[in-house]
Amino acid sequence: MTISGTGLAFGGSPITTQLGQQGLGQQPWWVEQWMELINSYRYKKRLERAWSYVREGNVLSIRFEGRRVHARVQGTEAEPYKVKLWLDVLSDDDWGYVLEALGQKARWSAQLLAGQMPQDIERAFAASGRRLFPFKLQEVRSECSCPDKANPCKHVSAVYYLMGDRFSEDPFVLFQLRGRSRDQLLADLAKRRRKQLAAAASGQRRAAAHVPHPVHPAVSDPSRWWSYTSALDPDLVVITPAMEGETGLDEAGELPLATEPLFPEANHRFLSLLQAQAGRVSQLALAQAMGGGNSDAGD
Repeated sequence: MTISGTGLAFGGSPITTQLGQQGLGQQPWWVEQWMELINSYRYKKRLERAWSYVREGNVLSIRFEGRRVHARVQGTEAEPYKVKLWLDVLSDDDWGYVLEALGQKARWSAQLLAGQMPQDIERAFAASGRRLFPFKLQEVRSECSCPDKANPCKHVSAVYYLMGDRFSEDPFVLFQLRGRSRDQLLADLAKRRRKQLAAAASGQRRAAAHVPHPVHPAVSDPSRWWSYTSALDPDLVVITPAMEGETGLDEAGELPLATEPLFPEANHRFLSLLQAQAGRVSQLALAQAMGGGNSDAGD
């Protein structure tokens, strides 16, 4: 439904077709991001003229037809120019990925229901490899019946500015331009939410029906793995010295020591000292074991 000169009813809210001298004023971040695209247009004189059209009420009507925005803008000719504006629509598969991502964060759904655009909403669209917001101005498709070959012309730019006013009231307009109306989006989110709750309830029932096997305390208490508190039978314990020539160094094999040409005997001396130290430690350990822990028993 179109109301010439004042706006149109869309989703129960009118879109204004004229702005005051203050422009859009302070706006939510998603509106500012939308406006940054048109403000990046390098033909600033066209933008100034577009602002004049907006302030003077030259945009006679704006309406939504499915996924496109249609408008009538009064130019220099007697007959208003016809403007169309649209974005590339996401496929059903793309929307499937987006909805799956949105359903995994209750915060996103809650903010959208409250009329707020989540600051990180693009993360949900990244799952499909697509975007909600256009990345550059050329991604906003537009047509105008005026003779100006530039795109966007001042008539398209004027409609573009007024679209920002609509986004400030209803962020779902962006979703509609991408192929999902507010009702469709919320219905899909509710359906997926019900499936998630049903799956969670089913999992809880299966878990309650399964009685787990008792777990031995040692599984959850690693300190009990190597604990042995009972006394050993002395007949089972035999302490003997190592066979002659057998040391831990012999079992380890040749050590990977780097050679030093300036000190060719250094490695040999180091190994000799290491073997001697190993022998002393072994004798001390044997003396302590045979003496019941008394380090003086082997002296």
